Amino acid sequence: MLGSVSVRKDGQTVALPASRKSRALIAYLAIEPGSHTRSALCDMFWELPDDPRASLRWSLSKLRTVLNSEDTERLLADRQGVRLELQGIQVDYLAVRETVRDPAAAPDDLAKAWEMSDSEMLEDCELSNQPEFMIWLGQQRNELSRLRFEIAKRAALANQFSTIDSDRWAERWLTEAPFDHEAAENAVASKRAIGMEAQADQLQADLQRSFREAGLTPPEFSKEGHTAAGPVPNVGLAMKAAAPRQSIRFVQAKDKASIAWARVGDKNNPPLIKAANWLNHLELDWEAPIWSPLFRQLAETFHLVRYDERGCGLSDWDVPDIDFESFVDDLKLVADASGLDRFPLLGISQGAAVSIEFAARYPERVSKLVLFGGYPCGWRHTANEEEVREREAVMVLTETGWGRDNPVYRNMFSQSFMPDATVEELSWFDEFQRLTTSPGNAVRFLEAFSTLDVRHSLAKVKCPTLVVHSQRDQRIPLGVGVNMASQIPDARFCSVNSSNHLLLGREPASAQFVQAVRDFLLD
Repeated sequence: MLGSVSVRKDGQTVALPASRKSRALIAYLAIEPGSHTRSALCDMFWELPDDPRASLRWSLSKLRTVLNSEDTERLLADRQGVRLELQGIQVDYLAVRETVRDPAAAPDDLAKAWEMSDSEMLEDCELSNQPEFMIWLGQQRNELSRLRFEIAKRAALANQFSTIDSDRWAERWLTEAPFDHEAAENAVASKRAIGMEAQADQLQADLQRSFREAGLTPPEFSKEGHTAAGPVPNVGLAMKAAAPRQSIRFVQAKDKASIAWARVGDKNNPPLIKAANWLNHLELDWEAPIWSPLFRQLAETFHLVRYDERGCGLSDWDVPDIDFESFVDDLKLVADASGLDRFPLLGISQGAAVSIEFAARYPERVSKLVLFGGYPCGWRHTANEEEVREREAVMVLTETGWGRDNPVYRNMFSQSFMPDATVEELSWFDEFQRLTTSPGNAVRFLEAFSTLDVRHSLAKVKCPTLVVHSQRDQRIPLGVGVNMASQIPDARFCSVNSSNHLLLGREPASAQFVQAVRDFLLD
């Protein structure tokens, strides 16, 4: 599965079907254990108006000749479902994953797993017109990136390698995590451990400069070469700065819900409306390590209009509707109240879907569209039975634990939104979530996001569009953004080097995003 999909029997490569979908199917069956219904496989790999069931039967017939032998039937298919019997089969990706999960893995096993994982996963299996498969593929590639990070870190910190080998692993760890304090300190310490003082001093100086240029506090390097984690990055500077002057107003929706909106920045600057997304608060946003730097920088260039979603922030919490239609209606309400007839529109996370639908319905009003971390449909349209059960369980936990002082329930969201956040940043975001909405509304939002679907509207977007996505986004995989951009006419796509769904203001990717937005909107 690592690199091009291939199958070997007794050391000899076996010819695979030329069909890309057949190769993707064999990979999916190998990585996802258990039986899969034929209808689920048809939905994932074949689009209408083709005959999906006939296509599936054809692929299975071709794969049987590859996987089965006279005495062993590995590809099992009947009227109920399809599964691959993995007994006696070795899968390189699964082997890498098992090595990382084994806390007692030997150094040689870690090294072998590193070499095996040094390829793009399923590099010849992209199915751009199959969004469900691309979502799954993006998730697996993100997981592979995480596994490589874990391998490099464990090997670098192990005491079982020679000092020369440890230095090599330290370099690999730093490459995988260039702004990780512990990785930076370990890389410099490893140089000193092998007597390369001049190189260690140069690397330390280079790292100090790169951290400062990224707006981060450099690690406290030690001449003794310890490998303890460095200090928490200073995220307080942006939060302590005075909030820009903004004018907060309220407008009433047709169901009597009061929607809070605000404008900030010079009125002579070009306008920009940001569609609301969950976990916004017009006042608390200015202290947030995620929103504050972004909004401050955008307000320097644009006359920025933003608003709190119904059910959260300064907008009414006790509202009759929290659903996709009300989200789109509220965006129009704020646009009308702002007095802007035509404007560029920014949508982040689920706000991207709202923005897409608004641009499709009112093409005369949207001059340009910017989408970050977006997705065109919620998980209820794509999840299998196991994923549905898991997500619904999270919703139950959310309702029972959201408002408690113990942040364990809210941490489920914080860490998936921002896996690279520091303890201080996660703590701030946990409290921010609690102050932004109620437990009941949190569940209502999750349900609304799970059912949204604007796939039918992507082709209707007529304005110039920029789609931006984090390369290792763990909440919404990169493949989702790529696929979404491919279905919007003439959309531009770019990625930023981050693992976070919500960009931290201190990370270089945040500055990359702001610059991309400025270049696109001012072009």
